[in-house]
Amino acid sequence: MASLSNWFRYIAHKLEYSITTSLMSYNRGQITNREVGDLIWKNFFQGKLTYLHWNKGAEMAPTIGEQGGTLLVRKLPTADPFFMRRVLVGDVVVMKDPEKSDNYLVRRLAAVEGYEMSSTDEKDEPFVLEKDKCWVLSDNETLKPKEANDSRTFGPVPMSNIVGRVLYCLRNAVDHGRVQNSHFSMQKDTPVLEIELDVDEMARRHKT
Repeated sequence: MASLSNWFRYIAHKLEYSITTSLMSYNRGQITNREVGDLIWKNFFQGKLTYLHWNKGAEMAPTIGEQGGTLLVRKLPTADPFFMRRVLVGDVVVMKDPEKSDNYLVRRLAAVEGYEMSSTDEKDEPFVLEKDKCWVLSDNETLKPKEANDSRTFGPVPMSNIVGRVLYCLRNAVDHGRVQNSHFSMQKDTPVLEIELDVDEMARRHKT
């Protein structure tokens, strides 16, 4: 049962998301200025801040089991690490695959613009991540870079590729729990998790 304070925080998060996504639709020319208000309230009353995503593979083990996991993902209208701090280094994110446009990857955000990147290979020159770029890594340290399929293979990724942050992972009906993200993001996500987490629904949707 969510506390009253978390309900207020949840409502604030939901209103912010509704306003942001509605204004983005307006700026893209998808709706008129008269439709903005209607869309804000439609998103607020009918929409959710999370969705379920299935992920399989060894890249994110042990955070996500090699046999796969059903993930509760918080939607992110924009991935801004500075102004709104919507996503931070240390967060597990869902992102568009930079090499396959119809695919999504789950990786941990390791660095954002302004970070100096260096390699253990002396042949590689250090470089600084450019504006709106990020570096993502798999959690499985036993994999070689090519097996991990992360930024060590495909390089920096546009921040705009990030679409969500993973809050919860269900590996099976008895093995499930919260995903470790940055401290700030975990605090920010607590009310969303308390209101929208439905383990029974995740178990029903889980692939075996």
